[in-house]
Amino acid sequence: MPMTEKRQTVLAEPRGFCAGVRRAIGIVERALELHGAPVYVRKEIVHNHYIVSELEKRGARFVDSEAEVPEGAVCVFSAHGVSPAVRAASDDRRLEVIDATCPLVAKVHQEALRYAREGRTVLLVGHAGHEEIEGVRGEAPDRTVVIETVEDAERCALPDDTPVACLTQTTLSFDETARIVEALHRRFTDIVSPGSDDICYASQNRQNAVKELAAGCDLVLVVGSRNSSNSLRMVEVAREHGCAAHLVPDVGHLDERWLRGVRSVGVSSGASAPEILVRELVQRLAELGHDDVQVRRGAHEDVVFSMPGRLTDPVTGRVPRTPLADEAS
Repeated sequence: MPMTEKRQTVLAEPRGFCAGVRRAIGIVERALELHGAPVYVRKEIVHNHYIVSELEKRGARFVDSEAEVPEGAVCVFSAHGVSPAVRAASDDRRLEVIDATCPLVAKVHQEALRYAREGRTVLLVGHAGHEEIEGVRGEAPDRTVVIETVEDAERCALPDDTPVACLTQTTLSFDETARIVEALHRRFTDIVSPGSDDICYASQNRQNAVKELAAGCDLVLVVGSRNSSNSLRMVEVAREHGCAAHLVPDVGHLDERWLRGVRSVGVSSGASAPEILVRELVQRLAELGHDDVQVRRGAHEDVVFSMPGRLTDPVTGRVPRTPLADEAS
């Protein structure tokens, strides 16, 4: 009898939670521990349905606006950041605010404010309507133009000699962003950009890992929610590198038809996707015959963002373990 050909599942590393996501989830967990339920969270703390559901079970209440939070209540700002107008409205309602904005997003906020004060128009590369873009744009709404595509860059209704500064959403595809930034530099004669890239280290590392999967696998599956920008970009990157790819919010969304004729499946996950969802997907793939599990290691990540001081233990000065945030550790 002929030998059955092995079918592989190749796991990418790094994958899953980044430092900013782990910090944001931990902030909500710690706030619930200190203040008790309910703790209100403006928007989704991170863009993942599983995380939101688990935190809701523990007493978090997710709202679309600070106006929905009872006056004086505890309110956590999501990892994607908020505009100064949101902060002012929260102050008016005397909310006890705990800020979970990712430090890398906060850096973009500061850059936008600085360039606007210098008299430059901020060209903000990203997706209009995304929470991160709305927050950064709010730093200087009259001096900010959102650029989504190369065509937007070429058609931007500003004189070519306008002093401008280019900033980007942190979760974009590096390759696509580079094309837009290059178009802006061709277009404007007085343009500056930050000394370091705005695209976060975790998004870039996960995109690079997906490129490696795409080069050696027949199919790439990315675990992540449909509203997760960085997860969607990972799927796009795999497809751009010639590999079939799909977003899998959880194992229930796996379409077995995708596996027809596939020997090797690459699996990764977005920066806000917990490892439990990856484990469930890998288990199901094994049940379907892809039981030879390999790991493809890429960049090593050891970044840790500190928690707000007010959440530390008053005796030890440390932050107690936050189980959901540490789930992928």
